[in-house]
Amino acid sequence: MPHDAFAALLPHEPLPVLTINPRQEKELDQRAYKQLIRQLEVDAAISPASFRTRVLLISCSAYFVLFSILASLAFMLWYGFFWAREHHQVKIMIELGIFALLMLPVFYAVLRMFLMHIPAPQGRVLRRDEAPRLFKLLDKMRRKLRGPAIHTVLIDQQYNAAICQLPRFGLFGGHHNYLILGLPYLLGVSGKEMLATVAHEYGHLCGNHGKIGAWVYRQRKTFHALYEQVNEAAEEDKIQRGLGWLLDYFMPWFNAYTFVLSRQDEYEADKTATQLAGAAANASGLVRGVLLGRWVHEQFWPTLYKQADTLMRPTILPFNAMRTAFRASYAEWATPERLATALMEESDLHDTHPALRDRVDATGETALLPPCVEVTAAEALLGATLSRRLIEEFDQQWWQQERPEWEQRCKYATRSRTRLAQLRSVPLEQTALMDLQEFALLSAEFDSPQAAKPILQHLLKQEGGPYPKAAFIYGKILLDENNHLGLDYLENAARDDASLVHSVAQIGYGWFLQTEDEMAARAWWEKIMPHEDD
Repeated sequence: MPHDAFAALLPHEPLPVLTINPRQEKELDQRAYKQLIRQLEVDAAISPASFRTRVLLISCSAYFVLFSILASLAFMLWYGFFWAREHHQVKIMIELGIFALLMLPVFYAVLRMFLMHIPAPQGRVLRRDEAPRLFKLLDKMRRKLRGPAIHTVLIDQQYNAAICQLPRFGLFGGHHNYLILGLPYLLGVSGKEMLATVAHEYGHLCGNHGKIGAWVYRQRKTFHALYEQVNEAAEEDKIQRGLGWLLDYFMPWFNAYTFVLSRQDEYEADKTATQLAGAAANASGLVRGVLLGRWVHEQFWPTLYKQADTLMRPTILPFNAMRTAFRASYAEWATPERLATALMEESDLHDTHPALRDRVDATGETALLPPCVEVTAAEALLGATLSRRLIEEFDQQWWQQERPEWEQRCKYATRSRTRLAQLRSVPLEQTALMDLQEFALLSAEFDSPQAAKPILQHLLKQEGGPYPKAAFIYGKILLDENNHLGLDYLENAARDDASLVHSVAQIGYGWFLQTEDEMAARAWWEKIMPHEDD
């Protein structure tokens, strides 16, 4: 929760700008990546079995490359020692010993990649004796699909549900399967829709669409986690940096092949959901997941946090409010207009999940507004007693985490409104330059962008600039009015204040995606973001 007037106006949710690391563009730029994806989709449609084999070989090649590094070094050292000993070359043996010592960090770095720990998902562990109905359902699902065991069930704070499979020992060893159910999701969907969601996720692991697909699904998640950790370690470790560069050359191709297969497997997982829960429940859950999920993100949480401007404690804690809020807001989020907008979106390269229209069409159903939920999945699968207990636990945990910042925000907002009233009492022409900047920022935060617009215009005309924060806010206001001149103000703000660069890149990227196309958005991103070689 931001505490100053300007920070409150910055975007806090990153846009899905890049599907690959920027360094990878040396080998495969975004346009070539997109063309490769389209070509692979054609190949997969023509010969699915052959394509799955190719993906398997690509995935296995990653292990081959890593093993080759270790094996080559070990073989060279072994052969060198053997030859030197046979020919009594003591000097060479000493040099090889020194070389072996120098290579120890390389061995360590590669072994570290193999054995690197991938963090487990976080959440409140749910025991079998707490939710017998849920675990009975999971057991039944496992028997029907002949899939692996779900070892741990977690409840977290997200409006989502997922299954995560992690290797126990780095990239190797038996896997531990986590089912993660978001409490907001449990409070928002019906029991049948939750069944469809869990069946979809479980379908990725049970091999219902082929063992190759299930294996690649796991490798995609594992290698992405490994890739992120290697890149983080590369900041301070030169050897890890070198290994990171090797992965940079490999990952675009790995991404492309596994992306296409994963996209296909999403449809297969949806078939599993339809098989277990029925087409109607699956389609209804897909639509509700998009519409209600967006409302939760765009309306519920911002409205709740807005109370911090006037109250030292929210009137009702979030998880206790959700059940009632979801029902009461049904007419707000379940509208034909929102559904039509969601159905207009097309599948893209940022998410292996197909677009909503494509997924619903694949079920054979028509995309309709889902009915209001009478009995939630939380009530149906966990029971009323456990649901209330989880709500209380999550609310207490949430307030314990948020309370310091919440109270700080409330005190700041109270002081700011008092200061804003003082600034309003002085004509703009008589306001000192420092006060004028403060007036513009506070007005944009606590009044409205339109109320701040004339103040910003007046400030930006004054000598003594630049005024990057004011230019940033004014440029954002213009873009919200669909005025392309806002781009100039944003660009100036990024040039004059390095801390604004990423936010300017995000806002412009999103604006170009809505008004033009991805190529224009990409051009803006590259124009604003500094290059590593700069």
